[in-house]
Amino acid sequence: MRKLLLSIALLGLAALPAAAQSIGGTYTVAGTNFDGSSYDGQATIALTSGTTCTIHWETGGTSSDGICMRNDDAFSAGYVLDKDIGLVVYKVMEDGSLHGLWTIAGKEGNGTEVLTPKK
Repeated sequence: MRKLLLSIALLGLAALPAAAQSIGGTYTVAGTNFDGSSYDGQATIALTSGTTCTIHWETGGTSSDGICMRNDDAFSAGYVLDKDIGLVVYKVMEDGSLHGLWTIAGKEGNGTEVLTPKK
């Protein structure tokens, strides 16, 4: 009986991280540009494998597309915005939100961005 209870408890604990591991879906976006001004919008992440995905942002009247990858609590995406190449690195938080810094090739500085899963 003790082994059965322990197995059930461990199964329950394993199910929580599994749900948190799912990164695909639609997110609200809240960010800051290099100059500190804010922007918002929406992002959609589509899984292409267990660790890789595509991402599409609609923010501040612009759209961009990229590829992304997850490694434990690190999530990164390379993207193209107009003709510029960018990179964003997020930390996956326990609540499923992604907190990150982004930059664009050849430019100094970075912006911030938080993706929050839509319920």
